Amino acid sequence: MVINRHSAGQAIPEVAFAAPVGTPAGLEVISLADLRSRADGRGVDLGAPQRPGFHHVLTLTSGTLRQTVDFTGYVLDPDSWLWVRPGQVLQWGDLDKAEGILIVFERDFPDPATVGAARLDDPEAPALRTPAAEDAEALRLAAAHLEREFRDRGRLPLDAHVAVLRHLLDVLMLRVAHLEAPGGHAAEPSETFLRFRAAVERDFARTRRVDDYAAALGYSTRTLSRATLDAAGVGAKEFIDRRVVLEAKRLLAHTDLAAARIAAQLGFSSATNFAKYFHQRAGQAPIAFRGAVRGRAGHARDR
Repeated sequence: MVINRHSAGQAIPEVAFAAPVGTPAGLEVISLADLRSRADGRGVDLGAPQRPGFHHVLTLTSGTLRQTVDFTGYVLDPDSWLWVRPGQVLQWGDLDKAEGILIVFERDFPDPATVGAARLDDPEAPALRTPAAEDAEALRLAAAHLEREFRDRGRLPLDAHVAVLRHLLDVLMLRVAHLEAPGGHAAEPSETFLRFRAAVERDFARTRRVDDYAAALGYSTRTLSRATLDAAGVGAKEFIDRRVVLEAKRLLAHTDLAAARIAAQLGFSSATNFAKYFHQRAGQAPIAFRGAVRGRAGHARDR
């Protein structure tokens, strides 16, 4: 995992994955103590916003830790699990107050069947999961087994070692994913919704019109809205708007880009149109949102 420095005024830094020397590509298991040491050695402030392009799965063994993911704060304690998806904006809390295990992996490291069964590509999935006692023990053992295999590299041929790691990660992520709904059965989104969601993620800065997505995907607007309502609880237009507003909030909170630059980046014809759109959906002007969220962040750091 590469830890980057952040400079004010730049876009939210994209954090790339790089496997440590001598380890398999695509996966790393690291203790929070080692993460602290790595960040200190490179002069990196983990509390600054970053946008990793890979999965983060974190669980604690002691202490408590407050993490912020896309403007939502989460308090972790032992046996809770935090899952941050690629592209989400992550800010670390005070690592001196906690110990634990961080598992990071690239999108294509798990088995393809696991990607679908565990809904690894679902940006709407909950970030924090707190298992029941029996599930907590199974997850703890799965994580410990994965960590041990990662550190025991060299005992098996590389291909076999990678295969074992992939299987162990699959087991862990399937168990974590099953915590999303009572009884371990999350509702399966339709193929229509999955295609629409992927198209929105790709093109939300280019178009906010449901008609454009319907034409590109070969559906009627009614079909898209019905599928989106069933899967996400909102209509297709609201789903698009929420994605645009989330990106606007990320850029307002975590960069010093002018509103006009953000407007252009998100496909608006002018800063005025962007401001009206944002105010209608977020309840305040873009600059007011920036001031409010940065004021809350500064207060949290001072406590």
